[in-house]
Amino acid sequence: MTPQNTAATPASAPARTTAYRAAPSKESIAAVRALSGSSDQLGGKNGKGPSISRVTIALILGCLLLVFLCALSFAVGSRMFALDRSVDGFLNPDANTIESKLIWAKRAPRTAAALLVGAALAVSGVLMQALSRNPLAEPGLLGVNSGAAASVVVGVGVFGVSSPFVQLWLALLGSGVAATLVFMMGLVDSKPNLDSTARLVLTGVAVNACLGTITGVITMFNSKAFDSHRFWVVGSLENRTFEQVLSALPFVAVGLVLSFMLIGPLRALALGEDAAAGLGVPVTLVRAATIVAIMALCGASTAIAGPIGFVGLVVPHVIRLLAGADIGRVLPLSLVYGPALVLAADILGRVLVVPSELEVGIVTAFIGAPVLMLLVMHLSTGSRGAKKSRMGAKAQAHDEAGPAHSPEHGHSPVF
Repeated sequence: MTPQNTAATPASAPARTTAYRAAPSKESIAAVRALSGSSDQLGGKNGKGPSISRVTIALILGCLLLVFLCALSFAVGSRMFALDRSVDGFLNPDANTIESKLIWAKRAPRTAAALLVGAALAVSGVLMQALSRNPLAEPGLLGVNSGAAASVVVGVGVFGVSSPFVQLWLALLGSGVAATLVFMMGLVDSKPNLDSTARLVLTGVAVNACLGTITGVITMFNSKAFDSHRFWVVGSLENRTFEQVLSALPFVAVGLVLSFMLIGPLRALALGEDAAAGLGVPVTLVRAATIVAIMALCGASTAIAGPIGFVGLVVPHVIRLLAGADIGRVLPLSLVYGPALVLAADILGRVLVVPSELEVGIVTAFIGAPVLMLLVMHLSTGSRGAKKSRMGAKAQAHDEAGPAHSPEHGHSPVF
């Protein structure tokens, strides 16, 4: 009897070992579901698509808010209009009224610029956070906006560029050079003991400081460059035209198309580079395409309104609180909530210091900094609560199991 059991044991051991290796753990399944956003435990007990309804509600509310802000943008300014008269003036561009003339000459181009800039900055923030897997990544932090600003200042101060279309190309060039430097230097494994996200942030800060120094030196000794740069550098939408918006629209469109094409690869990249490569994702190609999309979006938005901060940082975090962390939800919703934030900041800037105005970059900084601090506090509180709940669940399970007894020796094992 004993030889039979001894012979059966080696034969059954490989089968058990294979089964054990093939069966993934519950923790890994939960992690993959959380990253892909496909978990059926996000809402109700039945799992009948609660996440879809949550995303739909967030999208509807965002669209309604955006329509209201557009109407408010037509009505608010140095000369106030009623909402019904502003909407009537917008719907009748050929009418010989003061509302129609003022809206189509000043406020409609400004509103269109705010919509385009907000969408570009929010989507670029989502892409940078997904690519670097760093929640602090945004165009202003990683030097992309500073690269575009420095390039425009060099063009104006050194080469005397005054055409908005040429400035757009200069901003694209500068943002591309800055993004390439940051990602090439920040993601190289020159220091294995330093995390790649930390290297990325540190490299972005260094590039940002260098480009800011270049901009400061040129504006210090060139009064023309200083005059054209001092209002643009803080981020402003004043006196924007439809020509500027239309010149930047193709670049933003290319960046948005690339962004939506990269949703699947970036979702796989969130699992790690090795896991994404194992799933057949070309990691290098995905990185290059994402950098191109970020270059197009940040360069076009910076050329229109100057460097505006906190939009690409705050909007993705707010959307994740509303609809989850999956990039397939965050990216479409950022097209709505990014323009809403920039347009709301522009409207506040018009009414806070009447009859003067505050630039939209200043207002977004005032809005973004407290919101970011609240988000950090909320996330840290949530992580502490989740850790305590896990520890409590483990302690409860240990108490219910009771002490383990050894059948051979009759006493509990010593750990």
